[in-house]
Amino acid sequence: MDKQQEFVLRTVEERDIRFVRLWFTDVLGVLKSVAIAPAELENAFNEGIGFDGSAVEGLTRVYEADMIARPDPTTFQVLPWRGERQGAARMFCDIETPDGASALSDPRNVLKRTLDRASEKGFTFYTHPEIEFYLFESLEQGKLPVPVDQAGYFDNVPRGAAHSFRRDAITMLEAMGISVEFSHHEIGPGQNEIDLRYADALTMADNIMTFRSVIKEVALQQGVFASFMPKPLVDAPGSGMHTHLSLFEGDRNAFYEAGSDYDLSPVARQFVAGLLTHAPEITLITNQYVNSYKRLWGGAEAPSYVCWGSNNRSALVRIPVHKPGKSQSTRIEYRGLDSATNPYLAFSVMLAAGLKGIEEGYELPPGAEDDVWELSEAERKAMGYEPLPQSLNAAITAMERSELVAETLGERVFDFVLRNKRAEWQAYREQVTPYELENNLPVL
Repeated sequence: MDKQQEFVLRTVEERDIRFVRLWFTDVLGVLKSVAIAPAELENAFNEGIGFDGSAVEGLTRVYEADMIARPDPTTFQVLPWRGERQGAARMFCDIETPDGASALSDPRNVLKRTLDRASEKGFTFYTHPEIEFYLFESLEQGKLPVPVDQAGYFDNVPRGAAHSFRRDAITMLEAMGISVEFSHHEIGPGQNEIDLRYADALTMADNIMTFRSVIKEVALQQGVFASFMPKPLVDAPGSGMHTHLSLFEGDRNAFYEAGSDYDLSPVARQFVAGLLTHAPEITLITNQYVNSYKRLWGGAEAPSYVCWGSNNRSALVRIPVHKPGKSQSTRIEYRGLDSATNPYLAFSVMLAAGLKGIEEGYELPPGAEDDVWELSEAERKAMGYEPLPQSLNAAITAMERSELVAETLGERVFDFVLRNKRAEWQAYREQVTPYELENNLPVL
């Protein structure tokens, strides 16, 4: 037994932990949990916990249903919302087959495989997400959601619900070892943003899954409802997850080169070129729901066209301005993701696209200096700014012919995502919407 496992066992005993929740996600990024008693913990480390993988979306097929969840002791944290006495803790799991091999369909394993590819080239991949979400007064079937306030961007609302909510949520996140960099009210009514301090991509993906659980728990405690739906309100901005990316070689930022344009190294420029080249085909992963495309094509600072720019918030990839000479801060920001993505798969395909640009020596096109939204269609076409997929169906079409995504996700995950999303699109197409009833029924 290694030292980390010993630390977990000792902490469980000292803190009077009565339940240990083993967490993992399905292919869509929905959190799954099985609770074990402390007495079973040592066996879980040694042999894992068996479960029916065929009952979890995309994990395995019925005729090979037996799967093993093996807890990662480095992810152990006490759940602060369960109280000080007789509490609960959680660990993320790696999913294995009965013979001990990593499950090809485990999203966490997909990311670990992609990170291994980067590591072979000497790179460590860091991410820093800005996570947006809405707070609503309640969730009632058949009724439109009501935001908890009518505040706007950066508004300070004394004694406001969102102000108190963010304070309690951040306190809980930090109690779980997740560092928060910023928090504020966003543009939409009841919309908030909390930015997590950068970490390696696997840690950050785990942190994002924990973040969503914390936000939901605090909302329940305060009698409100939190949603990461990409576009819950017709006349308000959607919720994105703009994510800052960087590659390091040891302690050196591989994206930094003093004296170059925007301090970007050749590696950084090739990485951005890879992201831009493959952006349409990875969009089904970074924006996985029908509703995601209401955000991307609904205006309000969501990127719709494939281009990059320095400090240009209309571009898909933005180069943030940082303090001169601060090499560690050189990074890029990918603005396409929404808050409902599966972070394990999203980080995998973004990293794979960037690495492809480095491997193939992609050339970065000129940056966008104008507000891309204000340009005419002809102007955008002349400048080479291609649109992102405009619907879930278009994103399916772009991904299904992508060798890059197929290789990154593996056959199992790739095929499941396509099947699941085709079914979602078909179900969506069959709906008769309130818009049609309101505009067509009276006159037709």
